[in-house]
Amino acid sequence: MPEEALIENCSPVLAGLKTANLFSICCTDREAVRRDLREMNAIFVRKGLRAIPLGQTGTHTLIYIYRPNRLQEDLRDERAREILKERGYHPEDAGSCVIRMIRKLREAPGEFPHEIGLFLGYPAEDVEGYIRDRGKHPKLSGFWQVYGDPQYAQCTFSRYRRCMSCYDKAYECGFSIDRLTVPAAGRKTKAGTFPSA
Repeated sequence: MPEEALIENCSPVLAGLKTANLFSICCTDREAVRRDLREMNAIFVRKGLRAIPLGQTGTHTLIYIYRPNRLQEDLRDERAREILKERGYHPEDAGSCVIRMIRKLREAPGEFPHEIGLFLGYPAEDVEGYIRDRGKHPKLSGFWQVYGDPQYAQCTFSRYRRCMSCYDKAYECGFSIDRLTVPAAGRKTKAGTFPSA
């Protein structure tokens, strides 16, 4: 799996600024993808992240990189819980929600359930607005379509862009994915305990 794809698509997740991200890689060898994910997870699990395949269509595999603890926190939001309950999820258990999302994606390949934004760390009010307005007439578009607070979203988009630029430069200078992946709050490393991002 090309590390460049991780840097390009998941820098804010690696940095601990974002809950999760999805990206697609071109690969027809499913076993190679599984092997790459095992290697990646050897790094990620120590730092509080997971990488899982969500499905394959033709020559592409959809990869979900996320921070399980942060996802569990996100799903404590009352609006998020209501959106998920209406769609048959059990939001008290983030793991079962991820499994349900995977099933929904596999039942309708190429289509994304609208609630997927909750699994990517988007504000619940924006996911709710997207569902209500069918993706039309957002106040702002960027990393997601904004229906709630555009100032908050604009600041977040700026943080993500700065992070992506920094990670791009660091990777070009030879920093490894291991070194660029910030541990979850309270996780011990050789350098000590890192604060939450």
